[in-house]
Amino acid sequence: MESHSPYLDEQRQQPLRIYFIPFLAAGHILPLSDIARVFAARGHHVTIITTPSNAQIIRTSTPHHPNFLLHTVPFPSQELGLPDGIENLSDTFDDDTFMKVFNGMDTLREPIEHFLGRHPPDCIVADFMFPWVEDLANKLRVPRLVFNGFSLFAICAVESFRAHPVPPDASPPFLIHDFPHTVTMNATPPTLLREVLESTLEAELRSHGIILNNFVELDGEEYVQYYERTTGHKVWHLGPACLLHGTAEEKAERGQKSVLSVQKCMSWLDSKNPNSVVYICFGSLCCFPDCQLYEIACAVEASGCEFIWVVREKEGKEEEEEMKEKWLPKGFEERNSKKGIIIRGWAPQVLILRHSAVGGFLSHCGWNSTVEAISAGVPMITWPMHSEQFYNEKLITEVRGVGVEVGVDEWRSTGYGQREKVVGRGRIEVAIRRLMDGGNESQEIRVRAQELGKKARVAVQEGGSSFNNFTALIDELKRLRDCKHED
Repeated sequence: MESHSPYLDEQRQQPLRIYFIPFLAAGHILPLSDIARVFAARGHHVTIITTPSNAQIIRTSTPHHPNFLLHTVPFPSQELGLPDGIENLSDTFDDDTFMKVFNGMDTLREPIEHFLGRHPPDCIVADFMFPWVEDLANKLRVPRLVFNGFSLFAICAVESFRAHPVPPDASPPFLIHDFPHTVTMNATPPTLLREVLESTLEAELRSHGIILNNFVELDGEEYVQYYERTTGHKVWHLGPACLLHGTAEEKAERGQKSVLSVQKCMSWLDSKNPNSVVYICFGSLCCFPDCQLYEIACAVEASGCEFIWVVREKEGKEEEEEMKEKWLPKGFEERNSKKGIIIRGWAPQVLILRHSAVGGFLSHCGWNSTVEAISAGVPMITWPMHSEQFYNEKLITEVRGVGVEVGVDEWRSTGYGQREKVVGRGRIEVAIRRLMDGGNESQEIRVRAQELGKKARVAVQEGGSSFNNFTALIDELKRLRDCKHED
């Protein structure tokens, strides 16, 4: 008969101490902070380790909770030749500043290791872009979980191409080998990007498991089974993170401060008919050249749709009229003053997508944007640009049938710099009309998107798939902690 220890019973009731180390980009920091807060709300002690400027973003984005703490480590902006306070990839405007911030993240390792050495946790949750945390976790003898900001579908696609490489001289289209669905890729990732993705995903397989900002009904059980069968690794779907915040005020404050007042934005949408507005945003890490912005403007105007268009600021400078005419047709804003809004900078995206007037989202298919749209039941017009976005496009259009493709095939490592191709206004207009024209195809897509939106909301509620995954993961981490104490 097993001996029963009152000490062990008491130990199992103790809250976990979990440290989170997010990658310094808005699309990584925000969902991981949202997920961390759920652990805090369930009674566990959470500390997010980041830099001062990013800590401020988290403070304004995440509701206060006594179990939710921030620990800051310095970021050497000035030594890297960056303006003071530039500590996030989302604040960069070109490849040069992007790489300075990216490489500057290497300096975080030493102060983080020092802090954890003095205050060891029960578990470390680190972004998959920080594979060095593996050595630290092993040294401290604590489990390492990896937060991966991709969909599991995209991870499985990368793993498939790693196992079955495309011949160097082959040209697209390519079929993803041995996949649960027949998926055809019309582009190939740049060699450097492919190598980085494969090496980081290989490193994460040495962790205790991965956590995702997604819900299993969107990726599909078939991809959970595929991943576990082909890698032998564990995965926990814990999202959508955007649904883990409750009030409209909390959603409005997620990320940076909107350059347009939330009230003005919502009031404008209130005046529009259901599903009549197309929302256009290419995320915080994509920067189009003026000639491409001009084509988008012409396409939007020709489509006749009402719109909200988010455009990145030009390095924070006031824009003169002659500069504006390089990317906007002359008289565009006057002609469309009642039909559309252009937001230069950060927008309250979650609130915009939740509004009933929004009927489509022209997007780069970044995973945060994708899961926010699906959570709101909004179908998408897909225009992937870099990273894993071309895989996300296929999940949206070919697998789940909740979007239409613009039809781009230029896959880059980052969202900056001149591109070889300019996507013409005609192709963009056709894609917008295809989703927004109210025809049979668009109605079927919209129904499927709304059904997935309902499943997303159920997933995070008590008894839902993501809610239950949180419970299972907490139990697993307690078990690992208790086994360590018994050793």
